Amino acid sequence: MRRTTIVDLYEELATGEGAGVVWSLEQGDDINVNLVRFPAGRGVSEHVNEEVDVLIVGVSGVGLVEVDGHEHHLRAGTVAFVSKGARRSTKSESGDFAYLTVHRRRGPLQIGGLPTPE
Repeated sequence: MRRTTIVDLYEELATGEGAGVVWSLEQGDDINVNLVRFPAGRGVSEHVNEEVDVLIVGVSGVGLVEVDGHEHHLRAGTVAFVSKGARRSTKSESGDFAYLTVHRRRGPLQIGGLPTPE
């Protein structure tokens, strides 16, 4: 049986709490999709993912995606494709930066955040 899922990402952002992953697609057998949100100055620290290519889709606010030392600004409607093996990080540049990560299914997502600015 085919499954269809419709999600209002803006509603998820309005009702979700905290930073990090605020929603994940649970029905996908082959694909992993996460809605991630960070306040200004926070994000995912630099890391290398050797397992999967990742598509990052801006949903709200403005953020910085750094890939192999190159900075790219991401906003709603902007897409970044990051190849596996690339050194990457994200950082919010606005009060509420949110984006989707889309990639082939693998083990559970573990996002480490940047420290809160003092």
